[in-house]
Amino acid sequence: MVVISQISIWIIPLFIMLVLLTATWKKVPSYEMFVEGGKEGVKMAFSLLPFLVGMIVAIAIFRSSGALDALIGLIAPVLNFFGVPPEVVPLALVKPISGSAALGITTELIATYGPDSFIGRLASTMQGSTDTTLYILTVYFGAVGIRKMGYALKVGLLADLFGILAAIVIVTLVFG
Repeated sequence: MVVISQISIWIIPLFIMLVLLTATWKKVPSYEMFVEGGKEGVKMAFSLLPFLVGMIVAIAIFRSSGALDALIGLIAPVLNFFGVPPEVVPLALVKPISGSAALGITTELIATYGPDSFIGRLASTMQGSTDTTLYILTVYFGAVGIRKMGYALKVGLLADLFGILAAIVIVTLVFG
């Protein structure tokens, strides 16, 4: 355990030193390259800003309009039949869109039901079992100008669905 702690403390500084030593040995202007990378990073951040604002506004409108609550009300009987708590539906729907919104929902569920409850465990497992597919496609594909993302969208959402289903099955088997 002590060895792992020491490795985790030293691995990043040693990696940075290795990169700088290699750059010096190969006569690469490392500081100038670092500054150029920083400039590109700032340009990329500004180009991503409209996509981020659009996603945040869309999520806020969906939740504030009551559409999310209406959807949960419609599918609650089916979920209850299969033993899935309807309280986790907002997390399942929001996670592919926004990781921070999903984290907020997970935090709210854990605060309400407790971390050791079925809902708390299911929310935590779902949070780690799925990804922010629509966010990734919108931001990263939009930033590099990819317009045809049909297959990536289908595969990403299918992976999210299987992550949600796997979380439900595993949490039910382990903690149910």
